[in-house]
Amino acid sequence: MASSSNVDIIVVNWNAGHQLFDCISSIQTNGTPFVAKTIVVDNDSTDGSANSLQNMLGVTVIFTGQNLGFGKACNLGAQHTKSEYLLFLNPDAALHSNTLPKALTFMQDSINAKVGICGVQLIDELGHVSRSCSRLPTSLGFVCHAVGLDRLFPQLGHFMTEWRHDETREVDQVIGAFFLVRRTVFEALNGFDEQFFVYFEEVDFSRRAREAGWRSVYLADAQAFHAGGGTSNQVKAMRLFYIMRSRLLYAFKHFSLIGACAVLLMTLFIEPFSRSVLALARGSWPSFKETWVGYAMLWKWLPQWVFKGATR
Repeated sequence: MASSSNVDIIVVNWNAGHQLFDCISSIQTNGTPFVAKTIVVDNDSTDGSANSLQNMLGVTVIFTGQNLGFGKACNLGAQHTKSEYLLFLNPDAALHSNTLPKALTFMQDSINAKVGICGVQLIDELGHVSRSCSRLPTSLGFVCHAVGLDRLFPQLGHFMTEWRHDETREVDQVIGAFFLVRRTVFEALNGFDEQFFVYFEEVDFSRRAREAGWRSVYLADAQAFHAGGGTSNQVKAMRLFYIMRSRLLYAFKHFSLIGACAVLLMTLFIEPFSRSVLALARGSWPSFKETWVGYAMLWKWLPQWVFKGATR
């Protein structure tokens, strides 16, 4: 059985509305006696979603006054913690009664001493098991995704959609919605790379952890709720821009120059058209429009990155 008060939870909020309150309530209901402290980092929300949490026992709210991005806000929240484990939890997620007891018991077993990161089975609003694990991206995988080949042959991409997520196993990466990590690992890797404003920060972290000899494990017999999409659904064109931008940053950080350039070319000149064809085939004019608004933002940012090194 896991020992008490040995995990601190960091929740980064940006206009999550009632989901944030539900998330924190689930921690207060199902976190005892394992949670020492809950840190909510509010990235300059305008909906007042974090205001009602300020008087909650065991909850510390940090108002940043600006949108720091996900990884940087997580790092800020982690600076206010001391426990052996850190759980980065999305505001559209919620703990179940078995979530922390099983996850922490697993991590504290001496057999799993080299497991640095643990994820759990995530259940969506319809009661379905979400596909929440991935293979670490490769340049070929990104290219296949850009042209849509991974939709026909899932094994070619990095999303593990072909697997039912019904068994515990070692994986390359678990989703950042529930990201339980040993403090020693987090500190050794200097936290999340803050050049990723949002998206790919947990992918990058998982890759660096793996290269340092740590394992990531998906735990199927512990469950948590995750709505999916979260507040990013509010700004879909912006979300697409951030995904594409972080993808390019990841590619040029981890791939060979040839591989990274292949990802760049496919992302800029092939994928917007494949996305557009797919949107029109579905009869979705909003998706078509969002694609081109998102890519216009990406092309506008590109010279700043190339000539000035701007990553955010």
